[in-house]
Amino acid sequence: MPEVIKAYIRWVDRINRIIGRFAMYLIFVMLAVLLYSSFTKVFLFPALWTLETAQFLMVAYFLLGGGYSMQLDSHVRMDLFYGSWKPKTQAIVDCFTILLLIFYLAFLLYGGISSTSYALQYNETSYSSWSPPMAPIKVIMTFGVFMMLLQAIATFFRDLARIRGEIL
Repeated sequence: MPEVIKAYIRWVDRINRIIGRFAMYLIFVMLAVLLYSSFTKVFLFPALWTLETAQFLMVAYFLLGGGYSMQLDSHVRMDLFYGSWKPKTQAIVDCFTILLLIFYLAFLLYGGISSTSYALQYNETSYSSWSPPMAPIKVIMTFGVFMMLLQAIATFFRDLARIRGEIL
């Protein structure tokens, strides 16, 4: 594998590790918001912002952690035949399926950029009674998809190296 590709893989892995480790703690923030929501519904006047904030935090948690999950190979995989295959066969199948994922993420990124630019241009807000601006979460979503796309490309190169018998 050329050194520039190895450097790319190391760079993407490092960035996604940092972002993923940050995103892991968003679950605790979301739980705190939901706990506050439960408390206010029982003892005080319920806050309007809690449910939507929890939803935004869950989206950030999921999308910012996606690249890190892919890096650790800890995503969900149906393992009916895959586990019994030789490592080279697994790498060949992974190369094919990762190309499909890259194609999908490219379309998702295109839609995310379009939706984010619309939200920024027209100051889009949510249709809820709280009506927060949508641009911040759409920026986070688009960034998360972009980082997953970069990680998918790095995974493709890593699988190509496995096919060639190299270890990255």
